[in-house]
Amino acid sequence: MSKPEAAGFSSARLARLDQVMKARYVDSGQLPGMLTQVWRKGALVHTAMAGLMDIERNKPMREDAIFRIYSMTKPITSVALMMLVEEGKIGLDDDVQMHIPSWKKLGVYATGMPSLLSSEPPSLLATPVKRPMKVVDLVTHTSGLTYGFMMRTMVDAAYRKKKIADFQTPGGLDAMIEELSKLPLDFSPGDYWNYSISIDVMGYLVQKLSGQTFGEFLRTRLFEPLGMKDTAFHCPHDKIERFSSCYQPKPGGGGITLQDDAQKSTYAEPPKLESGGGGLVSTIHDYMRFCRMMLNKGSLDGVQYLSPKTVEMFSMNLLPDGKLMNEMVAGPGLFSEAGYGGVGFSIGCGVNMEVSKSRLPGSVGEYFWGGAAATAFWIDPKEDLTVVFMTQVIGSEARLTLRRDLRTLVYAAMTESFAPH
Repeated sequence: MSKPEAAGFSSARLARLDQVMKARYVDSGQLPGMLTQVWRKGALVHTAMAGLMDIERNKPMREDAIFRIYSMTKPITSVALMMLVEEGKIGLDDDVQMHIPSWKKLGVYATGMPSLLSSEPPSLLATPVKRPMKVVDLVTHTSGLTYGFMMRTMVDAAYRKKKIADFQTPGGLDAMIEELSKLPLDFSPGDYWNYSISIDVMGYLVQKLSGQTFGEFLRTRLFEPLGMKDTAFHCPHDKIERFSSCYQPKPGGGGITLQDDAQKSTYAEPPKLESGGGGLVSTIHDYMRFCRMMLNKGSLDGVQYLSPKTVEMFSMNLLPDGKLMNEMVAGPGLFSEAGYGGVGFSIGCGVNMEVSKSRLPGSVGEYFWGGAAATAFWIDPKEDLTVVFMTQVIGSEARLTLRRDLRTLVYAAMTESFAPH
């Protein structure tokens, strides 16, 4: 641990970060516990722990605790895809149907509704797409795909009925792709931004183009070389004592209740479907290794994973015509891990493009995302900074406010800025 002042931070202000976050979220009963790390100028400058990782067993939070990172899996999948882009095996401008021929006839939902009988196929009628789906549409969630939990359209309903991208789907990623070939898109590719299973499809593409299972590719090409020894699609039995239980808000408010008991979790066994959109478990140490590699322009400890020019793309807005995410959402109130304005979308990550619209401190080109259990990270290349935050509460309204507070308090603890004014 480096002295914070050597990296342009105030020790006293970092202590305030810990005090405020603990009082506001752990002591108030909104989170069971939390773990935060701040890295800057090539050194770990702050680690903070509070609360419990398992309330029922009164187990204190520990630095090597294992967490469900849900959608923080997406940036890892995105890096895996870009490794294959760098090898010339796929391009962001490729039509997806080049790599998934069964998707050539995908259309856009027009009318109809899913059958109430699970044995019958959804009776959804479609019209032709305006243009074919491209790989960049998957990368930026502009593909026309969706998530079943959106509860917004008949396409969402069909996903729920068919259990699209369920971790226990027999046949795994291959079966998911086959089921999607039978369903219409929610909209024509490029028309809207809609949080979706697009990144799961990217995981399938990595698997197909690499000739390895998706999990094997991640293990051999990223996790083992990076020293991410606790990151995988399940938590093995010999590590289950370090696995955090997951919680959810009590109905009607007033604290949290158990959602997934660590000692009885389905995460103790490998899933049938390796979800690139939300299936990984990890530790704060492992995820910080991943963030450090990206902050260090694609390399760490002498190993090059991506080129610096590819990593730069994670700080660019790839949405059509440079639009911001809130200018492209497919409907009001749609789910997103970004809780503020001024955000574009790069490669599987939100990217800060207009700091003034965010109403928060930050830098243009800083990229980030979070997970459904309120985990979060961001990488700020201009400030040579990355922050990782871990907890385990799913469905909490505090998910977005705690990230706002975390961001505010981290930047408030800075005494030196490297970004040009």
